[in-house]
Amino acid sequence: MNKQLFLAGEVKMIKLITTTIFFLGLMLGSANADPKKIGFIYIGPPGDHGWTYMHDQGRQYMESQLGDAVSSTYIENVPENADAVRAIRKLAASGHDLIFTTSFNYMDQTLEVAKEFPDVKFEHATGYMRADNVSTYGARFYEGRTISGHIAGNLTKTNTIGYIGSFPIPEVVRGINAFYLAASKVNPDIKIKIIWAFTWYDPGKEADAAKTLINQGADILVQHTDTFAPCQEAEKAGVLAFGQASNQEEFCPNSHLTAIEDVWGPYYAERAKAVVDGTWSSSDTWEGMDKGMVVMSPYNAKIMPSDLIQEAVAMEIALKDGSMHAFEGPIYNQAGELMVPEGEVADDGMLLGMNWYVQGIDGELPQ
Repeated sequence: MNKQLFLAGEVKMIKLITTTIFFLGLMLGSANADPKKIGFIYIGPPGDHGWTYMHDQGRQYMESQLGDAVSSTYIENVPENADAVRAIRKLAASGHDLIFTTSFNYMDQTLEVAKEFPDVKFEHATGYMRADNVSTYGARFYEGRTISGHIAGNLTKTNTIGYIGSFPIPEVVRGINAFYLAASKVNPDIKIKIIWAFTWYDPGKEADAAKTLINQGADILVQHTDTFAPCQEAEKAGVLAFGQASNQEEFCPNSHLTAIEDVWGPYYAERAKAVVDGTWSSSDTWEGMDKGMVVMSPYNAKIMPSDLIQEAVAMEIALKDGSMHAFEGPIYNQAGELMVPEGEVADDGMLLGMNWYVQGIDGELPQ
């Protein structure tokens, strides 16, 4: 009996040693594993202090959170054409495990390369087409446009707002509509003059558009382009402006009201960690203020009265908790057709496909 007990104990000890060696091996293998390579495709340079700058800040945040588990690469100033295919393919062919393509018009190019490299994971910003190895992600920037519109409606003296748009895609149209709806609620006389730059990043074009709008009587500038050039033109002319994608107050301290900040870091860290852990799967993400993906820059107390700042902060809280929505009915389009009935809000399908102006906006939407 004692011999049997001894043998049983010996077997248990051997199993314990074997299990310990197995898990030690796993730990050592994990510690010695090569870092996952994460690639980024940028439409402009990180120095734009706007859209690309914030994506690059997100990349750096990802690295700070995951340490040696990842390494990252980026290619900047990639046009939204065949050059994008070559740039994305370059990253995929050089061993990158996950690639973020950070502009809407990289959609077709991302899908094309993803078919060639089924083992590589891809994430496309602001797009809507997915595959088994392609995810999409974006932020509800229009929530910030609602706050900006409320501020502009209260502060304009000429009742003319200048708006610089990049491309007439739903993301940009949605922002224009959200801005106007909020501005017109507090100031029914307000008018928006829109110039389409047909580019995301072109400081010269953006500055020229800003000058033209100021000459047309705009005393507040809004933009959905990527640089601080419009803000600087506002500063020179003594009018007001909203920054884009990041806090741009340092470039126009006497004009900058606030900005809609795009916060990508936590998302990038989460998705890269999923690749490290082997848990990544294709998904669609569209978050807003409630998740911290959209943040308002500090409100400029040198320009804005305290009660207006309090109203803006209250709107932030309401948008976060759902008691306020940027697109609350009744909402009509330019033709006078009821798009969102009273007591209802626009659903995500309408918002994602928005290709019409709301009633009150002058001008024809380019097709």
